Amino acid sequence: MMRIDILQLIEGAKLARGLTVIIDVFRAFSLACYLFNRGVEKIIPVGDKEHAFDIKNSHPEFILIGEQNHRKIDGFDFGNSPFQTKDFDFRKKTVIHLTSAGTQGIVNATGAEEIITGSFVNADAVVSYIRSRNPNVVSLVCMGFSAKYPIEEDTFCAEYIKDNLRGRKYDFNSALDIIRKTSGRRFFNPANQEFSPKEDFFYCMNLNHFNFVLKAEEDDQFGLILRKIDIK
Repeated sequence: MMRIDILQLIEGAKLARGLTVIIDVFRAFSLACYLFNRGVEKIIPVGDKEHAFDIKNSHPEFILIGEQNHRKIDGFDFGNSPFQTKDFDFRKKTVIHLTSAGTQGIVNATGAEEIITGSFVNADAVVSYIRSRNPNVVSLVCMGFSAKYPIEEDTFCAEYIKDNLRGRKYDFNSALDIIRKTSGRRFFNPANQEFSPKEDFFYCMNLNHFNFVLKAEEDDQFGLILRKIDIK
C-alpha cells in the first residue's frame, strides 16, 4: 500500500522521500499555475535573492517574481500575487521565482525522488498524477506561513490530496469556510491590499481550476526548473 506522509515546513522538505508534493496555497504554487496558464515557458525556483539577481543579471529578459514578508522584493518585477500579475503578457517568458515558503521547500527537498508542486487550484491533477506514478512513498510537504509555522490552507490541501488518494471524500466547503476565517483573513484586511489583495484569496481557493501539475526538473544551467505536465 502507498505510504502517504504529511510533513511540515523546511524540516519536512528535508525529510521528504519518494514522490514529493511541495504545497503552498497562499500563494506560490497557485500563482505558478496561473503563470503557466498565461503562457510562461518555465519557472526557475530559487532560495535566495542573490541567486535570483545573478540569474537576472545574466538574463535580463527574465521576469523576477517574489516576496519577502508577503511584500514584493525591491528590484523584482512583481510580487507573489496571482491577481496583480493577471494583465502582463507572460507568453514564452521565463520567470525567476523566490518566496518565503514555497520555493524554499523545493530547494530543500534534496532527498525526494521526484518533486511536484501542489495547491487547491490543481489538487485533483496532483492526485491523478500520483496515481499514475503509483509510488511506494508520497511526501506531502506543507510549507506553512513563511515556512515559520503550519497554516490551515496548506495542511488542508495535503489532507485533501491524501483523502482522495485513499478514496475518501473531503469536505472542501468546510475547509474553505475555516480558511476564510483564519489564515485567509489577511487578504481582507484593508491595510494589506497593496501586497495581498482580496482577489488573491479567491484565485488561490479556486478548486481544481487547472488540469496540470508542475514538476521540478534538473537543469544544467539553472539547477532546477518547473515545467507543466498536462493530465490526460
